[in-house]
Amino acid sequence: MMDEGTELSLTIAQIVQRLKGTHLHSQIERQAKECLHRPEIKLESVKEDVRNFLKVSGWERKLQNAVYRELHRPAVEQKELTNKWNEMGTDEPDLSRFRPVYAPKDFLEVLISLRNPNHDSSEEASAKKAYSELSLTTGQLGIDDHTHVPPDLFESEHIRIGKKVVSEQDSAAAQQYSRQGCPTGLRADLWALILNSTNEPEDVMHYEQLKAGVIHHDLLVDNLIYKVLLCFSRDTAVLEHFSYNSATPPKSYIQGKVGIEEFAVVYPPNGVIPFHGFSMYVSLCLQFERLLQTHLPQLFYHLREIGAQPLRIAFKWMVRAFSGYLSTDQLLLLWDRILGYDSLEIVAVLAAAVFAFRAENLMEAVLADLSTLKVMPLIQIFLFATVI
Repeated sequence: MMDEGTELSLTIAQIVQRLKGTHLHSQIERQAKECLHRPEIKLESVKEDVRNFLKVSGWERKLQNAVYRELHRPAVEQKELTNKWNEMGTDEPDLSRFRPVYAPKDFLEVLISLRNPNHDSSEEASAKKAYSELSLTTGQLGIDDHTHVPPDLFESEHIRIGKKVVSEQDSAAAQQYSRQGCPTGLRADLWALILNSTNEPEDVMHYEQLKAGVIHHDLLVDNLIYKVLLCFSRDTAVLEHFSYNSATPPKSYIQGKVGIEEFAVVYPPNGVIPFHGFSMYVSLCLQFERLLQTHLPQLFYHLREIGAQPLRIAFKWMVRAFSGYLSTDQLLLLWDRILGYDSLEIVAVLAAAVFAFRAENLMEAVLADLSTLKVMPLIQIFLFATVI
């Protein structure tokens, strides 16, 4: 049995806990602080003084009764229990929100299905914001230029704007424009405008000089890279980018002159070692896996469980930017957006969208070819119509 002092202390503690955060509590706290400055109040006996006052004034009994009432069931609940006394234990609770867990797999599925109301979904929101031009309410080549859509609704106006962008030679406008797709007849001009690429006689001559350099001089990595990069590796104009870049071009020295700066030469001539860029694929791989885990956790786990790593399937798509996997028209529509956003992230988004579209097939470990897929509907649905 608790002594009288202990019971009273517990009662006071319960009352203080209930009062915390209320206006009454702040008033009492303020009054108590003021009382501490009075000479008649002695700190060493304040607890005993409060206890004596509660007894004399009758508040001790009132407080005990209040706590007693709090511990009792409300009258309405008591009446309900009395009426249902014979039925208690026979009514079945709603277990639809609960699922049996018999194995680690079941437990993982339960964990995956958890939803935190305070979850910060800023990453998903930022992805939608970053690709706002691809939203369902914005016209897109690859969707709104199909035969069943009247050209007056989007296509005709889009082509008119494209011609104006080309005529004004505005690179920034061309980049913004390509986010909604480039018309076939204007694509070459728009891409050249975005890339600031020209095809003048001096450009052709410069290319022929680079080509001659490839033919006459062999570099160590020539047999490891595609033909399209051979001329690029000899282009010393690329070195200008290092003047406003934190990177430093690799250097070599003429034989016998090691360490003497005046005999240093940049190698390869353009200052870019081809395979150093491979590390950039890591961010694309991470983006793809994050999207897949966020949107399709069950599919991601299923593929991992059967030994079919999702990244192993999608990596070849991303390395080639879907070249050779999509039909030509769809591939060009995808590359329009790559140039428009100046980012390869949309390649990872499309890879995740393909998994979402073919989820049922993948659950059966079957994945058909991608040549029949439509790029823009997949990306739009994945970014703006998928419920996480």
